[in-house]
Amino acid sequence: MVEDHKHEESLLEKIAEKIHGHGDSSSSHDSDDDKKSTSSSSSSSFKSKIYRLFGREKPVHKVLGGGKPADIFLWRNKKVSGGVFGAVTACWIVFELIEYHFLTFLCHFAILALAALFLWSNACTFIHKASPHIPEVHIPEDPVLQLASGLRIETNRALTVLRNIASGKDIKKFILVIAGLWILSIIGSCCNFLTLFYTATVLLFTIPVIYEKYEDKIDAYGEKAMKEIKKQYAVLDEKVLSKIMSKIPRGSLNKKMD
Repeated sequence: MVEDHKHEESLLEKIAEKIHGHGDSSSSHDSDDDKKSTSSSSSSSFKSKIYRLFGREKPVHKVLGGGKPADIFLWRNKKVSGGVFGAVTACWIVFELIEYHFLTFLCHFAILALAALFLWSNACTFIHKASPHIPEVHIPEDPVLQLASGLRIETNRALTVLRNIASGKDIKKFILVIAGLWILSIIGSCCNFLTLFYTATVLLFTIPVIYEKYEDKIDAYGEKAMKEIKKQYAVLDEKVLSKIMSKIPRGSLNKKMD
């Protein structure tokens, strides 16, 4: 009887050890799962905290508006992009370097086109005894309306932004806009509108492609630059802007407006 009792106790101890071991293994698996989940959550949070220039959350293609214009600027189709860039470059060479006037160019182009069509029509009539079919050229209505609508929307948006800045609510935006306009005025005094337009076109065809290819490195440098700019702006705000704003009698102005 004593031996049977000892044997039962040894079996119970083995069962308890197995249950305890299984619990430890499951707890270890749970801890591993917890570690994996915490590591995955930390990695996801790290990815979500990656700095992007100007607070950008969309890809570069979406920032440029998407569609065909973004495809052209990002060289998705090299033939189309090269053709557009070549045409703009040719216009800049003709009107800026050669100094061909726009009205003179239109007249000369029309003369050459009419002369070529006239000679081709008479030659076909003389050879084939039949006049050739000259296709009719019409400007489609939908693209023109879409362009006009897009220009109207963007112009209204710009006017709304300027109105908000002029209301005096955000002095930071006011200073940035004034500085930007001042820089544009300096650039405009150095070159004419056509050269400025061509320069902007070259930048649109180069900077987005380079940024899309090396955006991680550029964003890292941009983050450092923005931190330094914020530090300098904080110093300027503390020493200059706050003193200027404190001297403006806002209360009296508000009473007069009322």
